[in-house]
Amino acid sequence: MTPAIEVTGLRYRYEDGTEALKGVDFQLQVGESVALFGANGSGKSTFALHLNGLLSGQGKVMVCGIEVSRQTAALVRRKVGLVFQDSDTQLFMPTVLEDVAFGLLNQGVLPEEARRRAGIALAQTGMSDLAHKAPYHLSAGEKKRVAIAGILTLEPEVLVLDEPTTFLDPPGQSVLAKLLCNLPQAKILITHDTQFALAVCTRAVFFRDGAVAGEGTVREIADRFNWELPRD
Repeated sequence: MTPAIEVTGLRYRYEDGTEALKGVDFQLQVGESVALFGANGSGKSTFALHLNGLLSGQGKVMVCGIEVSRQTAALVRRKVGLVFQDSDTQLFMPTVLEDVAFGLLNQGVLPEEARRRAGIALAQTGMSDLAHKAPYHLSAGEKKRVAIAGILTLEPEVLVLDEPTTFLDPPGQSVLAKLLCNLPQAKILITHDTQFALAVCTRAVFFRDGAVAGEGTVREIADRFNWELPRD
């Protein structure tokens, strides 16, 4: 089966000369959930921005069998949904329903169809009852689920979530973990939260100094690199 993501020899240097990625190899299988661990500045976010063509370095990035390039970027961005750390950057419409439907309308989908698909995504994320509420009235956990719903309407095959537990209390984290486990998409979680990674992911990859320093189960990687694990 073709991997959801296949990266070979990825290198990237910023304009100031910083070498952010130093030959990264990575695979994500269809339906798999993988946590990316590593200190701030280790290359995780730079790596993630290559997965839908927001950055372009040396090497090869394949998404669902399509090589990421300037020519394929629009198609690839429909395959990979990015969920940012701060949900407020993704929520700006007067109501939840309008926010979730926005991406579809921006693609030229007719309003009736956009509302229908937005309703399905809100049901998936448990947010149907808040469809007509203003996003700024929502809790952090509710905002996160609305942001995910907006991505789901575009029917991506891969979800990339940057620090998804930021601003969430323990109940909000638990609800989000259950939601992600029930979604069929392959997932990449950039996170420092080992407990959340244990709840959602089957594998972890550790980034250090722009390279993959190791991979294995979440517990194996946390133990090998002294990444803090929750107590049983």
